[in-house]
Amino acid sequence: MSAFKRKRGGQAPGNKKAKKAKFVADTSEAPKENEQEKTHEITVPAPVSQGKWKNKERVLIFSSRGINYRTRHMMQDLRTMMPHSKADTKMDRKDKLFVVNEVCEIKNCNKCIFFEAKKKQDLYMWVANSPHGPSAKFLVQNIHTLAELKMTGNCLKGSRPLLSFDPTFDSEPHLAVLKELFTQTFSTPRYHPKSQPFVDHVFTFTINDDRIWFRNYQIMEEDAALVEIGPRFVLNLIKVFQGSFGGPTLFENPNFTSPNMHRRQIRLAAAARVREKQMVKELQKLKRAGTKEDVTIDVTADVFLTPADETPVLIQTEAPEPKVVKKNKHKAFKRQRMARK
Repeated sequence: MSAFKRKRGGQAPGNKKAKKAKFVADTSEAPKENEQEKTHEITVPAPVSQGKWKNKERVLIFSSRGINYRTRHMMQDLRTMMPHSKADTKMDRKDKLFVVNEVCEIKNCNKCIFFEAKKKQDLYMWVANSPHGPSAKFLVQNIHTLAELKMTGNCLKGSRPLLSFDPTFDSEPHLAVLKELFTQTFSTPRYHPKSQPFVDHVFTFTINDDRIWFRNYQIMEEDAALVEIGPRFVLNLIKVFQGSFGGPTLFENPNFTSPNMHRRQIRLAAAARVREKQMVKELQKLKRAGTKEDVTIDVTADVFLTPADETPVLIQTEAPEPKVVKKNKHKAFKRQRMARK
């Protein structure tokens, strides 16, 4: 049996070039002085990532006060999936949205995902390029977090995702703007210090029913099949602005219905159903009262009656004679009559 020893030449610690290693074979016998040592040199491959971190995209993910637990968990899931993201404390609802640009400048971020909660039941998401724009406002619906879904998919934390977009994104100008905005926001920069040099999951953006459906899938190594990981949510586009969190409106969704109007329509529909039931009950009452007949009078009772002869009407002109009242004698009681017998 022979053992091997490796000897390396001295190099600078920051040098990432291919290194040469020298292996010397040791034999059980003592080496002879005249014989030269047999050496074998091999080249050690360089590290996987040799490039430099050039794309300095940083995304700030935070929210306003008033969000629920589901939104908080979804924000944490997004921060876990995006190693180039940063977090911040919740913003007060009284502050205007232009303050977000100052927060992004303080955090040294040029992209922002801001969740705005209203009435503790409606959630809006802003995706903006700070500070020059553009920005887009969405209504977030059908939120399902990682802990809630419990899908079988899994991926390496910090790995770089693939972005898959629906072909419809190339058909409309405002969708093309959203595609570029999503690409710059959700894609992890190459050679980022917190990222891993692997690609094992994919973000999909699909357009259906005038909404953008977000899904996260794992890419299986065996047959490249897709297994969902989560989270998942649906974005309903409201407006696209030229500036960051404001400015001229580039696009406004004509099919968008605000949550307040949607709830109002539901209440009006429920009230209309109640009124319809009441009208049906009143009509039934009127129908019962109109068709009810008086059964005390028999309409067939006069069928077999024959009219009598007409008798002359006598008009009495004289006063009638007084009637004579006969006074009966006192009758004995029954016991007295029985005693007489």
